[in-house]
Amino acid sequence: MPKQEIFEASVRYFLQPIVPFLDDPQVTEIMVNGPFQVYVERNGRLEATDARFPSEDALRAAVHNISQWVGREITEERPVLDARLPDGSRVHAIIPPSARTGTYLTIRKFAGHALTLADFVRLGSMSEVAREFLELCVLLRKNILISGGSGSGKTSLLGALARVIPPNERIIVIEDTSEIRLPQPHCLFLEAQRPAATGRGGLTVRQLFTNSLRMRPDRVIVGEVRGGEALDMIQSMLTGHSGSLSTVHASSPRDALVRLEILSLMSDVDIPVYVARAQVASAIHLVVQLSRFPEDGSRKVSRITEVCGLDKDQRYELRDLFVLKGLGKDSKGRIRAQLDPTGTKPTFAHEIRDQGLTDKVRLTAALWGLPE
Repeated sequence: MPKQEIFEASVRYFLQPIVPFLDDPQVTEIMVNGPFQVYVERNGRLEATDARFPSEDALRAAVHNISQWVGREITEERPVLDARLPDGSRVHAIIPPSARTGTYLTIRKFAGHALTLADFVRLGSMSEVAREFLELCVLLRKNILISGGSGSGKTSLLGALARVIPPNERIIVIEDTSEIRLPQPHCLFLEAQRPAATGRGGLTVRQLFTNSLRMRPDRVIVGEVRGGEALDMIQSMLTGHSGSLSTVHASSPRDALVRLEILSLMSDVDIPVYVARAQVASAIHLVVQLSRFPEDGSRKVSRITEVCGLDKDQRYELRDLFVLKGLGKDSKGRIRAQLDPTGTKPTFAHEIRDQGLTDKVRLTAALWGLPE
């Protein structure tokens, strides 16, 4: 039996109490809060379940089984595990004493297929007009930052946008835990590695990013910006590596830029705050804001905002190009909303002609100042 099949059988044996949720396509996340409490996210909503592990030891054994298969250690001295199941599902675990009431295990399930922008339209997460606009922005090599809270769908949207990149380009994807799948033939996927138990070895996202720039990329995609790699990414955008895509945790486009600014200051390069802010304002062209609505579990693009540099008071100057407008609820209690253009043209509207992309414009002519 191949090693991968043995791993899968072993995982299913140790995770037996939650296997039904692993097999349920409507469940997207499984949250084990100690051996006797299990929640799942089903169709975007949290649900308590009756699932239980026999004991803390049984749950801990399941976590150790996963850690052994992926070659990572989880101990009281190193109480956190990030790993992947054989099907690609992402696993995060924390054991006592850091986890106060027992081992915590969170599994974000691997989607059966990678979402496209057309899927986001079908699911009501964005409008057809917004889809075309974002596709054209990717082709125009705009640097796009996707912002949102945890579980809002940032990585899914990042992957959908990346699928628009032309197939003749060399794409390098850098992630802390590999999730993004792309159909283009020339893709390289880099994944951060934790140091060994001795403290030696390991590669951070920042180190991978620095190395990626020596690999002749046409596009660099960073799964999520969390630390000092923000400065390297911003400076690479400013020195010719346009068309980059990334995500950040933030609740609004302005907060996303401030977050990126703060992360830039966390690098080992000592730069003044005003320099970090100016570089962020120059490097990022668009912020796509995602929001999750607890009422019905839906995830929607709530804003597409252009970054227009800094104003005279050195504050970020932003222009909303698309804004989500609420339309109430339907008969099933689901939120109805439409992501509509604000009527403001992007400052780079002329580029659609300059780069010969007018033949791809069907629904967004007004945004680009083209005859309808």
